[in-house]
Amino acid sequence: MDAPGSMIARLFDRASGETMIAIAGIPCATVMNAADVERIIEAVEDELEAFVPPELLRSYA
Repeated sequence: MDAPGSMIARLFDRASGETMIAIAGIPCATVMNAADVERIIEAVEDELEAFVPPELLRSYA
């Protein structure tokens, strides 16, 4: 959790230790029901689908 009512989800590249994606401000609580957890998972999945690796962006330049 990054604040009392929100959290940050991060995807790390294990090889480099670099943060590939960070999704900030995801609403959460210390105790959440299944629907809340599902909403967080869906937000992370949506970000992963939209993610374009930096190497691919460089090839367009």
